[in-house]
Amino acid sequence: MGTDDLQLRDASAVLDKAADENFPVAPFFLPRAWREDLMAVYGYARLVDDIGDGDLAPGGADARYLGVDPAATEDRIAFLDAFETDLHRVFDGTPHHPLLRALQPTVRRRGLTPEPFLGLIEANRQDQLVRRYETYDDLLAYCELSANPVGRLVLAITGTATPERIRRSDAVCTALQIVEHLQDVSEDLRRDRVYLPAEDMKRFHVQERDLAAPSAGASVRALVAFEAERARCLLNEGTPLVGSVHGRLKLLLAGFVAGGRAAVQSIAAAGYDVLPGPPKPTKPRLLRAAGAVLRGEG
Repeated sequence: MGTDDLQLRDASAVLDKAADENFPVAPFFLPRAWREDLMAVYGYARLVDDIGDGDLAPGGADARYLGVDPAATEDRIAFLDAFETDLHRVFDGTPHHPLLRALQPTVRRRGLTPEPFLGLIEANRQDQLVRRYETYDDLLAYCELSANPVGRLVLAITGTATPERIRRSDAVCTALQIVEHLQDVSEDLRRDRVYLPAEDMKRFHVQERDLAAPSAGASVRALVAFEAERARCLLNEGTPLVGSVHGRLKLLLAGFVAGGRAAVQSIAAAGYDVLPGPPKPTKPRLLRAAGAVLRGEG
C-alpha cells in the first residue's frame, strides 16, 4: 500500500464516524464546498477526541505522522502536544497529518483562526487531568472548550457568524455535549470519567457505584431526567438560531437542534435508564423533531 493509500485509509476511518453522531455533520443538500469544509473540520474534531480517548486506529499511523513514538502513545498529553504543533503548521507551513492537510484549504478559504481548534485540543488535555466535575458551572466551562468551538466553526465556514448567533450556537452545542454525556454514562465510567456534576449526584443521592449497575435505579433515573431537562432548556434557548438564517443552512442548523431534541426524547422513552447502553433516536423521531424545529414549535 502506498503512502497516499495509507493516508486515505486513515482519514476515511475517522470521517466514517460522522454517521454515528446525534446531528447531521455534512448532509447531501448542502453546497459541495460547505460539505467538504464541514467534513474537514469534523475530521479534525474526531481525531482530537480519538487521541484524547486512546481510540486511535491500530498500526500507529497517526503517531508516525506526528513524530510520536508508537510505543509511547499512551502518553496522551504528549500526543496532544505533538498534534497541536502540527495544527500550527496548518496556519504557517505544511502539516504532516493527512487530516490536517485536508483542513488547510478550509482554513485558508474561510479565513479561520486557530482559537476554536486549540479549544478542542485543550478540552482533551483537560480530560486527561480532570475526571470529575463538582458543579454544573464547571461542566459548562468544559463544554465551552469541548463543544462550542464546533458550532462557531460552522458559522465561520458559512459566513454567518454574529455575536447573537454565536451565543445561540453555544447553547445548542453545550446541550448536545450534555446529551452525549448522558447517553455515554456507562462508557465514560469505564474510562474513569464522570460528567454528571458531583453536586447533582449528591442532591439525588447517587453514588458512582450506582452508575456501574446494569440498569438504573430510581435515583439515577431522576438525576438523568434532571440533566436531560437542562439540555432541553439549552436547546430551546438556542433554537432561535435556526430562524435567523435561511435556505440550506437553516436545514442544517435545524438538524443540529432536532438531533439534540430527538436524543433527549429517546432518553425519556427509555425511562431515563441510560446504563444498559446509549438510547439513540430513530430516523422517524429525528424527522419529526426536525419538522417541529422548522415549524418553530417548542
